[in-house]
Amino acid sequence: MSRPALPAAFLDAAGLNRHYVFDLAALPGELLAPLALAPGERQLILLGHAGRRLWECVQASGVSGANPIDDYTVATVDRFFAGHCPACRYRIVYPGSAAIGLQSLGRLAGWHHVSPFMVGVDAVWGSWHAYRAAIVADSDFLPGGSAGGANPCLDCATRPCLAACPAGAAGEPFLLTACSDERLRPGSPCARSCLARLACPVGSAHRYDDAQLSHSYGQSLAMLETWRRQR
Repeated sequence: MSRPALPAAFLDAAGLNRHYVFDLAALPGELLAPLALAPGERQLILLGHAGRRLWECVQASGVSGANPIDDYTVATVDRFFAGHCPACRYRIVYPGSAAIGLQSLGRLAGWHHVSPFMVGVDAVWGSWHAYRAAIVADSDFLPGGSAGGANPCLDCATRPCLAACPAGAAGEPFLLTACSDERLRPGSPCARSCLARLACPVGSAHRYDDAQLSHSYGQSLAMLETWRRQR
């Protein structure tokens, strides 16, 4: 009997328009270790969003609180399984506390290529996408999913992101300390944005609006501030 494809239309409409199904047996051990697998679990379903649709859905849903995107995503995953795979047993391992290798999974899916400004890029969406959920399930969907584009940085001769970074952090290697120091500097233009990311022309039609940028970078800024206080 052939295996069914993941019924993705519901997820697409909800803004979770990137999805990839991995058979757990095919994943490397270092990615499996944090999952604490239970008997019968066969697959990992990786969900992401690309472009502005997810943020629009979150705003329309009225979900609020400290983590509205995560809360909306978890609720959407629960609705998906209730409506499309009610017999499946599943666990949402991200969002969560386990150290899930999202970027490694994204590379296996073809979604993630490292950029000079340390945000994954591809040729279609640029950097305007993110990982939103990882689910372990006893499902038996056909492996595979949303296609990823090639690495646009390989063909970029001018690399405007390098000149746009006020901290000189963008490049190879990416200078995380310089980036963090700049973002924490009073009045920094990178506190709630990233000038290097905005300078990248790839996928600019899908660029987040100001409210989504402020929300996403505001969360990471708060984590940076906490980290700095605890040092």
